[in-house]
Parts: sequence; C-alpha cells; structure tokens
Amino acid sequence: MPYAQGMGIPQALRNSRELAQRAEAWGYKRYWIAEHHNLDGVASSATVVMMGHIADHTKTIRVGSGGIMLPNHAPLVVAEQVGTLESLHPGRIDLGLGRAPGTDQVTMRALRRGGGRGEEFDVQVAELLSYFDAAQPGQAVKAIPGAGIDVPIWILGSSLYSAHFAAAIGRPYAFASHFAPDDLMEALRVYREEFKPSAALDKPHVMVGVPAIVADTDDQANFLSTSLLQRWLGMIRNRRGPTQPPVESMASLWSAEEQAIVASRLTLLVVGGPQRVGEGLQEIIDATQADELIVVSEFFRFEDRLRSYELLSQCGGNRTSA
Repeated sequence: MPYAQGMGIPQALRNSRELAQRAEAWGYKRYWIAEHHNLDGVASSATVVMMGHIADHTKTIRVGSGGIMLPNHAPLVVAEQVGTLESLHPGRIDLGLGRAPGTDQVTMRALRRGGGRGEEFDVQVAELLSYFDAAQPGQAVKAIPGAGIDVPIWILGSSLYSAHFAAAIGRPYAFASHFAPDDLMEALRVYREEFKPSAALDKPHVMVGVPAIVADTDDQANFLSTSLLQRWLGMIRNRRGPTQPPVESMASLWSAEEQAIVASRLTLLVVGGPQRVGEGLQEIIDATQADELIVVSEFFRFEDRLRSYELLSQCGGNRTSA
C-alpha cells in the first residue's frame, strides 16, 4: 500500500480497498497485502487488519498475506488471527509466510524484543501448521478459531533456502522476483525437482512476482514508470519516502552506476501499452512456466494505478493476482 507525496495514509488505505474491489470486478484471482514496518511511503504494517478490511468490502476475490513475516509473530497468534478471518470469509483467505523482517535491523529488534524468537523458520512454520490441524484430545494449546481450518499456506521467498523449504513441506511457492530476480530460475528448478507431495498439494505450484506499469500508450507508461524508478533510486540511496511524481527523464536524477543497480533489481519489469505488456508477461510465463503471476505496481496518481490494473486484466489471462 504505497502512498504518494501529499497523500494522507487514510486515503492510501481507502485506495487499497477500492483497488481490491475493482480487481475483483476485473477478474483477478487474489489480492495480497505485504508486511512492512517503519517504511516511509508504504502503509502496510498491520497485514491481518487490512486483510480483514479488504475481505469485508469484497465478495469473491481471495485475500491473502504477501506475506506475514513469521519470525515477527507468535505462530499461535497468527493461527488465531487467520483462523478468525477464514471463519468470517470461508474459502477466501490465503496465508503467505516469509522469514525476512520486513524492515531494518533496528526496527526488527523493536518488533522482536530481543532480536528474535530463538527458533528457525522451519520450526516456526511447523508450529503454525500444527495449530491448523484438528485439535486432539488432551491438547494443551489450541488455536480457537484455527484448529481444523483449511487455509492455503504459501511459502514466500527470494532465495534458494525458500525453494528447498517449500519443496520439502509440499506447499505452493511464491518467488519475490519483483524486487529480487537474480535467483528466480534456479529457485524454481530446485523447488520443482525437490517437491514432495503433501496432503495440501500434490504437485508444484509456482507464483512469480512481476513489477508492471501499464498505460494506454507505450510513451505514457514509460513516463509513469519513472515514479517506480525514483522509489528504487531512493532505496539504494537509503532515502525512503512517499511516491514521487513522474518526470520526463531520469537522466539528471541518477548516475550510470545507480541506473545499472536499479535495472538489475527490475529485470522483470514490464512497461508499456497493453500489447507490449501482454507480450512481456507471456515471455515471463513461457520462461518460468509459472502457474500464477502476482503483479506489483507503483504510481503517483491513483487513477493511473487503477487504469494500469484494468488494462492488465485484459492482457494477463487468468494467471494474474494483484
């Protein structure tokens, strides 16, 4: 949920609700919400709260976490919260799990009150999964609600660790190639080759993150994409803030080295009118054999963001989530 320069956070949250409603009408399959903390320009810290809000204001689209950063939370609390959401909105909740902090090291220590839970991610996931199992006689700690509730659980990642882990426990896998594309193809290979069928999933299922900027013309999309490029420029300079207005040219804003760094982080970026973007998305699908694409975008004006997702829905087939 990025917010633009001059926009209040309440408006950004209302915009997210409207985008979800429009995405549902346009035929998108999922609407996922990330977890970030202490990040100027992104109002996405209370993931479960926003999931509930979005689900309350939509009817059919699946609403999920992209993702909940599990080491920041007690697995029991996550099971209870997500179990509550699934009880309120049966068959519509996805739980994506990540192991990164979603923030800087100082904020991570504030979140975790001592630097961590002292457990590995695989142990935390196993504990969380146990709370969704049917409660057993004499079980001392139960998730109420949560026990016996079937919520699709995805493993999110941007490294080979996540590929090995998702394959080992037989869960769907979402790779964060919208910001960390380097290991994408190797991670998908590892996941598919090592996948072990489970009660939850009988064969590999992959979601690939794609940054996309769509407009009515290629030139307009190129212009609008400079807001996203400025966001990335700020991140590599460690200067974060609200989304900036688009500019006619980035040439005076970055050095050649900075341009190359941004380009390396956005190798999957598709920008253009519907035809160009449709072709770009198809190339990604052909290369990755992804079952689904999840699209991330950033615009200064909310109207441009809405138009982008509307156009994208016309060229993304049935594999696209917002």
